[in-house]
Amino acid sequence: MSTTVTVHIPGPLRGLVDQKPRLQLAGGTVREVLHALLESYPKLHGRLLDEQGQLNRFLNVFVNDEDIRFLSHLDTPVKEADGILIVPAVAGG
Repeated sequence: MSTTVTVHIPGPLRGLVDQKPRLQLAGGTVREVLHALLESYPKLHGRLLDEQGQLNRFLNVFVNDEDIRFLSHLDTPVKEADGILIVPAVAGG
């Protein structure tokens, strides 16, 4: 079943999505929502997913403040009105 969720786009990626801070996208899992995002904005592909179609290791993704790494990763289900937050990892020294 496909639902509509809000994807929050971080500042560094907004240039690839027409400067939109949020997008409404359909999908039943995080994977489906991200694929809908990539269909609309294919320039994001290398920033979000690696060559194997897995989440880029420099990104963290949350569904309603829950890190998907501790849920079902890209297969984490989403429901109507959920929020997906994409957070680029911060590194430094």
